Amino acid sequence: MKRLVVTADDFGASLEVNEAVERAHSDGILTAASLMVNGAAVADAVERAKRLPALGVGLHVVLVDGRPVLPPDRIPALVDAQGHFRTDMVRAAMRIFASPAARRQLAAEVEAQFDAFAATGLPLDHVNAHKHFHLHPTIAATLVKVGKAHGMRTVRAPVEPRAVLRAVEDQGTPSGVEGIWARQVQRLMRRASLATPDHVFGLAWSGAMTPARVYGLLEHLPNGLSEIYAHPATGPYPGSAPGYRYAEELAALTDALAKRVIARNAITLGRFADFIEGERS
Repeated sequence: MKRLVVTADDFGASLEVNEAVERAHSDGILTAASLMVNGAAVADAVERAKRLPALGVGLHVVLVDGRPVLPPDRIPALVDAQGHFRTDMVRAAMRIFASPAARRQLAAEVEAQFDAFAATGLPLDHVNAHKHFHLHPTIAATLVKVGKAHGMRTVRAPVEPRAVLRAVEDQGTPSGVEGIWARQVQRLMRRASLATPDHVFGLAWSGAMTPARVYGLLEHLPNGLSEIYAHPATGPYPGSAPGYRYAEELAALTDALAKRVIARNAITLGRFADFIEGERS
């Protein structure tokens, strides 16, 4: 059985992202969105989400390259002189691993982001992290501890089958430690009785989930629960990633051909809650 969640990350980052999320859900194949509770347009995102009850909204935990929820003076080990999260992920990861103070501040900020999500009144469909920073083992363990206390049931572990990518595009696909860490996170979450997708697509082609790639993934989707995530937006916005093909990703999620491919391959679309609740009932 092929089950699929199609997710947009960075919901709440800007009006351009929010508009694309609403359009891709109302007119396309998008079923979920991951909310930045510290995003510049979070209030607009929450308002839209409340008009879209079938959209599964989750928490996109931001601990790098963004703004914290807590005042910067409460988490000095995590922020720079401007009060923003650090952009150097390697250095930030080393500090979190080595410093007990940084780990306490990390737990406080993660708690604050879960509290901010709860304050929206939206059901928590899933959790993931900006730039997959939760592949860091300390962050993953913190996410389990804090998240379970806030009703977290599903976490993204970006285990991306390279064989499927090669079937879509006959060329080499990126490899690295991400796959190793992703499998470790998947095992950690499942040992904690949390659900994770069996397969996740979006890492190798981050910012370039074009229509051709989405169609190819739908044609070669493996059995089980899969997630395809993208970064749709109506155009670049302040803080957007250079080189990301936002408009193409939006086009991929709204093209009528994608719906036909899903129907032809008997793929069931839904939110994480739709599938996880079904498994546990």
